[in-house]
Amino acid sequence: MRVFMSVDMEGITSTTKWDECNPDKKDYAYHAEQMTNEVIAACEGAIAAGVDEIVIKDAHGSATNIDVTKLPECAKLIRGWSGHPYSMVEGLDNTFDAVMFIGYHSAAGREGNPMSHTFTSRPLYIKINEEYGSEFLLYSYAATYEGVPTVLLTGDKMLCEDSQKLHPSLYTVAVKEGVGSSTVNLSTKKSLKLIRENAEKSLKQDLNKAKIELPKNFKVEICFKEHTYANKMFYYPGMEKIDSNTLLFNTDDYFEVLRMTYFLL
Repeated sequence: MRVFMSVDMEGITSTTKWDECNPDKKDYAYHAEQMTNEVIAACEGAIAAGVDEIVIKDAHGSATNIDVTKLPECAKLIRGWSGHPYSMVEGLDNTFDAVMFIGYHSAAGREGNPMSHTFTSRPLYIKINEEYGSEFLLYSYAATYEGVPTVLLTGDKMLCEDSQKLHPSLYTVAVKEGVGSSTVNLSTKKSLKLIRENAEKSLKQDLNKAKIELPKNFKVEICFKEHTYANKMFYYPGMEKIDSNTLLFNTDDYFEVLRMTYFLL
């Protein structure tokens, strides 16, 4: 069994503020260690479920946060960015049996995390077929595009609740809850235990039944905080302008959604 794992930082157990996710700030090292520990916990659960190979995409910031020296022998780590539109799931293809998302956060326009955003701070919100477009939605759909089921999500409580309807067989671990500019966090001992347990359970289910189908058409609405940026991005092929801050993109091909968001955001 081969499993792909995408790992972000704003949704790990310990983080609350942007500075904690920034390698130039003094508190970053502790949180990078926790990010690595959550990856290890998910790997341990996957190995207990019989996984032979785990490919991990470091998907935060410079994509050089995870300590490769602490990973199990069956793991490979993808660091940095090649420029491929798959971005946070770069390296994923149809040879994998399942995908896991660790440390993900609520979408721009949602209040589930003090650091809620989608890709950058530019969009006020993104909606795909009227659903708030989190990074999890975008890249779990990329997995679906490749025919690979998404089985595990860890992150803030609101993202876990929002995402359950997208993937009915999804196992989730809500490691914290956002309340305004604050968070209510689990103990790291508890979160690591839950991540390990749910990683194993998620892979022991019938993975074929965990697969979903993509919508036939994608209506992507992006509202930018700055009207000047919306005016500039309006020139992307196929883009329609709704108002001063909002653009609309329609396509039947999900890869075009990934290509567009990669270049616009």
